[in-house]
Amino acid sequence: MIGSTYPLFIFDFDGTLADSGAWMVGALRQMADRHRFRKPTDSEIDYLRGLSNREILKWLEIPGWRLPFIARDMRKLAGTATVELFPGTEKYLSELAAQGVALAIVSSNSRVNIERALGPSAGLFTHFEYGASLFGKGKRIRRVLRAAGRPPADAIVVGDEVRDVEAAASQGVASAAVTWGYARREALVTASPTHLVETADDLVSLARVKGQSRS
Repeated sequence: MIGSTYPLFIFDFDGTLADSGAWMVGALRQMADRHRFRKPTDSEIDYLRGLSNREILKWLEIPGWRLPFIARDMRKLAGTATVELFPGTEKYLSELAAQGVALAIVSSNSRVNIERALGPSAGLFTHFEYGASLFGKGKRIRRVLRAAGRPPADAIVVGDEVRDVEAAASQGVASAAVTWGYARREALVTASPTHLVETADDLVSLARVKGQSRS
């Protein structure tokens, strides 16, 4: 069998596989009331989508020490939410698996929430890292590489936020920034991902045969 360009795809969940943007906005506003940080309006949400994650935290006036408590409450709230996968997600995950690509998830969300949303597609994934802190995905990626027995050059991180690109770079792993999630295209471009992905077909093409250009 001809090998894949990237034998291991490491996915973010919210905003990448799951269409949870509207829920996230509502949850953020609930957290603003509960944890007393700045609550954004609709127009301000659109502005925040063009910022990096650290810039967002600064704008929201959230001190670092509050992040674990906010994350904890967000995960609890997510347990009561109904979140659907983006249309066509099951299809392209099956296509990737059929090409012999190993699939993994690194997410800040919980195992119960993720596996409930994935349904049967959860069986396509061989490695999971749940409950990552906001800026703790780098070490979770490293754990996946170790568990999969793969060097960084064999993997690609797929995500919709600047922090996904940064976490991949911190481990020497390629990144694919998808434009259908939370962050606006310009914010992702500024983060300099290895690939900017506009469609699911573009994503699947990254798993094609070795020797293809990665540009």
